[in-house]
Amino acid sequence: MIGVLPESLEVGGKCYKINSDYRVILNLFEVLQSGELSDLEKAYITVKSVYIDEIPDKLFFDAVKKAYWFCDGGDMPKSEPAKVKLIDYKHDEGIMFPAVNKAAGCEIRAVPYLHWWTFLGYFGEIGEGLFSTVLNIRHKRAEGKKLEKWERDFLRKHKEMIIIHTDEERKAIEETEEFLKTIT
Repeated sequence: MIGVLPESLEVGGKCYKINSDYRVILNLFEVLQSGELSDLEKAYITVKSVYIDEIPDKLFFDAVKKAYWFCDGGDMPKSEPAKVKLIDYKHDEGIMFPAVNKAAGCEIRAVPYLHWWTFLGYFGEIGEGLFSTVLNIRHKRAEGKKLEKWERDFLRKHKEMIIIHTDEERKAIEETEEFLKTIT
């Protein structure tokens, strides 16, 4: 039906209630981005996070497919996946929420409930600003495109904001910082 936001997913001919708040999905994405989980572990965590109702074991794989469909925005047109990670919700939290708030016209973190697909709609309507600038620079770097002079300057001044480190890199940086504290 047009204009209806799903609060349940049909799995095996039966509807199962879901956690449709955007916070649940963003937290799920943070967990799934860990390079330490197998695909099966990611699938299990997804089912346990998305569904409120208990899913019978025999419907597990169908439930995973439906949960991924929901997390991907349903039947929303898909773009080609990026070659590298352009968004890290935890890393980008400080610049992403102001951009989404601007599109939403309110502070979405203060709203007790916001459907994931509504969040995606606001996210898709983010206009010019700090967040879009950061994403554009990341995209250009990933594609090997030349940055404009102002973009190179911006990157140099805001490297920590723009560069997304892997978990291993973050750990190495933290260990180095801890070591440096002990010798200074």
